[in-house]
Amino acid sequence: MTHELTAVPLASASSNTGAGGAWWRDAVIYQVYVRSFADSDGDGVGDLRGVRERLPHLARLGVDAVWLTPFYLSPQADGGYDVADYRAVDPLFGDLADAEDLVRAAHGLGLRVIVDVVPNHTSERHPWFRDALAGDPQARARYLFRPGRGAEGELPPNDWESVFGGPAWTRVADGQWYLHLFAPQQPDLDWEHPQVPAEFASVLRFWLDLGVDGFRVDVAHGMVKAPGLPDIGHGAQATLIGTEPLPFFDQDGVHAIHRSWRRLLDSYPGARIGVAEAWAPTSERLARYVRPDELHQAFNFRFLNCPWDTGALRAVIDESLAATSAVGAPTTWVLSNHDVVRHVTRYGGGERGLARARAAALLMLALPGSAYVYQGEELGLPEVLDLPDDVRQDPAFRRTAGQEGLRDGCRVPIPWSGRRPPYDFGPAGSWLPQPDDWAGLSVAAQTGDPHSTLELYRAALELRRALPGLGAPEAGRPGPAREAAGDRAEGDADRAEDGAADTGMRWLPAPEGVLLFSRPGFACTLNGRPVPVELPAPGRPVLSSAPVAADGRTAVLPADSCTWWAI
Repeated sequence: MTHELTAVPLASASSNTGAGGAWWRDAVIYQVYVRSFADSDGDGVGDLRGVRERLPHLARLGVDAVWLTPFYLSPQADGGYDVADYRAVDPLFGDLADAEDLVRAAHGLGLRVIVDVVPNHTSERHPWFRDALAGDPQARARYLFRPGRGAEGELPPNDWESVFGGPAWTRVADGQWYLHLFAPQQPDLDWEHPQVPAEFASVLRFWLDLGVDGFRVDVAHGMVKAPGLPDIGHGAQATLIGTEPLPFFDQDGVHAIHRSWRRLLDSYPGARIGVAEAWAPTSERLARYVRPDELHQAFNFRFLNCPWDTGALRAVIDESLAATSAVGAPTTWVLSNHDVVRHVTRYGGGERGLARARAAALLMLALPGSAYVYQGEELGLPEVLDLPDDVRQDPAFRRTAGQEGLRDGCRVPIPWSGRRPPYDFGPAGSWLPQPDDWAGLSVAAQTGDPHSTLELYRAALELRRALPGLGAPEAGRPGPAREAAGDRAEGDADRAEDGAADTGMRWLPAPEGVLLFSRPGFACTLNGRPVPVELPAPGRPVLSSAPVAADGRTAVLPADSCTWWAI
């Protein structure tokens, strides 16, 4: 049987660090892409009431919190990441009462709620930008307007390119240009203008007062640009994000903003948190976002982008744990989100891709720190690769030289039950068409099937709460988890040589193509090879992504599989 739970009694709290305090250090947080989760009113678009009605699924899954993508008033030029009013709910998703009801219902189920905040840019329809286009100099000063180059100012102010492709500048009627690192409908704010940070502090307080438990900060690395907005000198700039220094991302000035937000969050009761969506050239640069006086979590995109290769995976794990341990923070693991191809497909698709995705999920949930689950990955959903061009809504699809424009494929509404689309997503159709062969992937179809991906996730999250060695870096270990950065205990350097820094995790010898590590009372094996591998049994198998054969002395790990062991 693939899913064999131990008899260890479950802890009463939803995470090893307890219901309060530093809950985020080992939390499992579920990302809801609101427009694709559940539709309550039959317009084909998911909404807040639909999310509220489906919250029991998340409670049964065993996650600790839910992150909601933007539901604010927006013309939807980029799926809601172009905000026209940060304090209003777009009628497409409901109203403010629906948001309050959702937060209240989630808390009643023991789930925390994290919402998106989009501080790098607004919508072109935001009142500030409308006034800026009308020529109001004070409003224009809140954005990055600049004169053009060339004899008549006909050339953009510099050579920056949009992440979505094409130039990052658009010229307005009076000849000036404004910066938009994403779509032209998303003008970048100038965070050096004092009204900008003051406005966003007010926005954060508005939602904290409503009861949300934190914020996922969109483009947390982008609010500050290099002085003088210098040229980069070459094209294909989007390919450099997260790998090379860029004058529009990961500037040191962003950290003052995050420190001010941390002070604001800490002024509220209940351990409210900030989560950085930040791309940085190195793990050390990324760890700066989670220093003790900054944000609480930062997505580990190096882990997400890592190929299916055990050597590469171990290197990323070692590097990530070392960097975050040095600043006293947990690592935040993630495999998929609304901006990338789903990992079933990234890992090869079909049966092999699903086997690897299941194994990767168990690996992620066994590592020290927190983890994020993107909606539908608990169902083993693949990327939808054959969407017709006329239904695609990703702005990158209409532009060139930036992202591939394939983000719609991971945003197709998820299946709940039934034999044909829309699989109970809502009373009518869905804003993106669902595949005809998803009936077997629905929540209803997988519930109760011990070999299904959904039951694998449920079992893993139950065990993660039950086994004291899982979750937070300090889980199962007495005393503080680590010394303060710069004041490491003697011998830490030697202990870090096993790749686990100061996290309670230890790498153990394993055959080529296999990862084996231990944590207190627990071991994890990952066979990354396409063939079974035999090795001495690390302990008693308690959960595996594929059936594992063990006789107490030796074990045969299936190809592309991950197994948890009690030791």
